[in-house]
Amino acid sequence: MSRIIPHLKYKIQHKYRWFLAIGILSCYFIVTLAQPAYAMHIMEGFLPPQWAIFWWIVALPFFALGLRRLHRITTENPELKLLLGLAGAFTFVLSALKIPSVTGSCSHPTGTGLGAVLFGPLAMSVLGTLVLLFQALLLAHGGLTTLGANAFSMAIVGPIVAYWLYRLIIPTGKQRLAIFLAASIADLTTYVVTSVQLALAFPAATGGVMASFGKFASIFALTQVPLAISEGLLTVLVWNWLSNYGSQELEALQLIKQER
Repeated sequence: MSRIIPHLKYKIQHKYRWFLAIGILSCYFIVTLAQPAYAMHIMEGFLPPQWAIFWWIVALPFFALGLRRLHRITTENPELKLLLGLAGAFTFVLSALKIPSVTGSCSHPTGTGLGAVLFGPLAMSVLGTLVLLFQALLLAHGGLTTLGANAFSMAIVGPIVAYWLYRLIIPTGKQRLAIFLAASIADLTTYVVTSVQLALAFPAATGGVMASFGKFASIFALTQVPLAISEGLLTVLVWNWLSNYGSQELEALQLIKQER
C-alpha cells in the first residue's frame, strides 16, 4: 500500500504538469500570433445590422441552454472543470491560427469537435462563444456585432454536427475514426454555414443567394479541406493523450471505448 500511494501521487502530478504545459503553450500561441484576422470569423461591422441582430437572436437560446448544461456538468462532476478548460483552450488556440488563402483572405481550424465529443454541443456553445468573444476583444478576430453569426456557425452548428456524427459512428466500435470525422466535418460545416450567412446578407446581382454562396465558398475551399483533415488528425492525437493521462475524466464521461 505504501508503494501504491506514491505511484498514484506521481501519476496525478504528471497529468497536471501536462495540463499546465498545454496552458502555457496556449498562452504562447495567443500572444505571439495575435494579429487581425479576417477569415471564417466575420469581421466587425461587416454584416448589415438586420442580419447581425438576426444571428444574435438565433444564437442566444443555445447559449442559455449551454449555461444550464455547464452548471449541471460542474455540479455533478467538479473534477471535470480542468478538462472543460482544456477543451476551451484547444478551441481558442486552433481557431486563432490563420493560414493565408486565395484572394487575400485566410482560413483557420475551429477546434470545436473535441469539446463537442467530450461535453456535448450545448456546453460547447458556451465555450465556443466565450472563445469568440475573447478573440474579438483581444485579437481583433471577428467582432462584437458579428458575434452572434460567428457563434452560430462555429460554436453551435459545428459542435452539433460533430456530436451527432460521433454518436452515429461510435456503434461501429471505431472510436478514433469517429473522432477524426467529427472534428473534420465540424470544421467544414462551420465554413459552409459562414458562406451561407454571407450569401444571405450579400446576394449576387445575378444568380442571387446561390451564386453568392458559390463565390464565398470557393474562396476558402482550397485551404479549408486540408485544414479540416489536419484538425481531425490533431484531435485524434489529443484524444490519445487524454486516454493516457485523463482516463479518469473520460471514464466519468463514459467515453472510454474499446476499438474493434
